[in-house]
Amino acid sequence: MTTMDGTEEVAEPKTRSKLVYPSGDPPEAGETKEVAPGVLWVRMPLPFALKWINLWLIEDGDSWTLIDTGIAMEESRAHWRTILSSPALKGKPVGRVLITHMHPDHVGLAGWMTRKFQCRLWISRLEYVMCRMLVDDTGREAPEDGVRFYRAAGWDEDALDSYRVRFGGFGKAVSRLPDAFRRIADGETIEIGGRPWRVIGGNGHSPEHTCLLQPDMNIFISGDQLLPRISSNVSVFPTEPEADPLQDWLDSCAKLKAALPEDVLTLPAHNEPFIGAHSRLQDLIDGHERTLDRVHQRLQQQQRRVVDLFGALFARAIGPDVVHMATGETIAHLNCLIARGRARRTTGADGVDLYDAA
Repeated sequence: MTTMDGTEEVAEPKTRSKLVYPSGDPPEAGETKEVAPGVLWVRMPLPFALKWINLWLIEDGDSWTLIDTGIAMEESRAHWRTILSSPALKGKPVGRVLITHMHPDHVGLAGWMTRKFQCRLWISRLEYVMCRMLVDDTGREAPEDGVRFYRAAGWDEDALDSYRVRFGGFGKAVSRLPDAFRRIADGETIEIGGRPWRVIGGNGHSPEHTCLLQPDMNIFISGDQLLPRISSNVSVFPTEPEADPLQDWLDSCAKLKAALPEDVLTLPAHNEPFIGAHSRLQDLIDGHERTLDRVHQRLQQQQRRVVDLFGALFARAIGPDVVHMATGETIAHLNCLIARGRARRTTGADGVDLYDAA
């Protein structure tokens, strides 16, 4: 059983013993640590339960390529100013900003950084477009489609009112994106520091997530697509209520397992660099399959609403702070069961969806 913690889930303890963490203690905020020749580890604080994000600087000739940026808040900018003027960067500027995906802790300062150094933003097309769309929601009233979506999940009026109040907050954590970008796509090769880095795309956690594999150094920059101790949130959202992101996630885990060497050094967005990608990916696959089975067993007993199924996924009570993510993740499992022919959904006269085993 897993527990909800911020935007992601804490992994089962048995996973941790299979992994090796060779890079030692993480750097302090405002400092860097070299994890491989020309590859620097940076950490930025986050203002929620998940306290830190890892960012990466790769020496790239007369400049640095930056992988992800941290959330748009003044504390992060202050830490970046310290790092950018430190001896570790050898007086070289940032020459390119590459973003793994559009969540604010990754893309938040991309606009600020590209304007500061007059450099290009590199990002996949769907991540750029989706980020611009969500930023444009800032200040809007909550759409009726969203209200219907969460009412169908079983939310009460207090929770729906909270959704209306919170809606449109995404853009507050993201500095204005540049109006042009360089598209990166699954399967292409990008030269960084005179070495080829292969782009491996992923889906489920975000629309078109980008990872980078450097085979000669045996390094894999995974973003949120592969984390050692937490499993990235995989959710259905009101914009695409019939989506099946969980199957996308499972397929991406299998794809990574086939593409990565077992002894690759994975540089994740959260927690510490680790070795043991294959076992971790298999644990992620197995964990979600077990959860699907638990949900299916609950549906065999009786019809249930989305909110009735939180206990099949999460080990603690779900409060108002994470109910939207718990709802999205639960619907992701239900939609996956429906796509596999193991569940079905009916909508009552009150607009609330009921699920049972098919």
